[in-house]
Amino acid sequence: MKNKKIILSTGNIDKIEEIKDILKDLPFSIHSKKEVGLGDLEVEEDGDTLEENAIKKAMAISERVDGIVIADDTGLFVDKLNGAPGVYSSRYAGEDVSYEDNNRKLLKELEGTPSEERTAKFQTVIAIVTEDKKIKTVYGECRGRIGFEVKGSEGFGYDPLFIVDGYGKTFAQLGEEVKNKISHRAKALEKLKKELEKLAGDD
Repeated sequence: MKNKKIILSTGNIDKIEEIKDILKDLPFSIHSKKEVGLGDLEVEEDGDTLEENAIKKAMAISERVDGIVIADDTGLFVDKLNGAPGVYSSRYAGEDVSYEDNNRKLLKELEGTPSEERTAKFQTVIAIVTEDKKIKTVYGECRGRIGFEVKGSEGFGYDPLFIVDGYGKTFAQLGEEVKNKISHRAKALEKLKKELEKLAGDD
């Protein structure tokens, strides 16, 4: 079967590697937006929900290339903070900030909050735009709580602060292999995989 092309609407190297790893058994060739000449394409993520942002990012690429386009949006929703940082997770501490800046801001916002009130969830929405421009979204969630300090050296983003329910460790402590089985993105990608298997079967 010929390799269908999938274009990922992200420039985040960590994310690209994670997605490639989870989809490696499928008969698709996976490319970043940079590899198809759209590295400079920036989409303003001004949607009110993860789903709106994911669809917007996928459509922006889909209008310019042939192939299946995948875009995701992920947010960390902290109960005590009424769901913040939510859709603003990547720019919580401002535009063009580091992961560390965002983590520092989150710790500051939760200063003095006891462990049992630091519950949170990670959510990922993945939008798929097929070659005939049909849109589908899949969803994944992982629950946990926010620690009092960063722990662990693996992962990215809020991984060193997010203590996963049932594991008692942060994503950054658990490491990539475990994270890629249990994370919000892993759950969404498993559903994505099923959708892509259907598309592969349609060929």
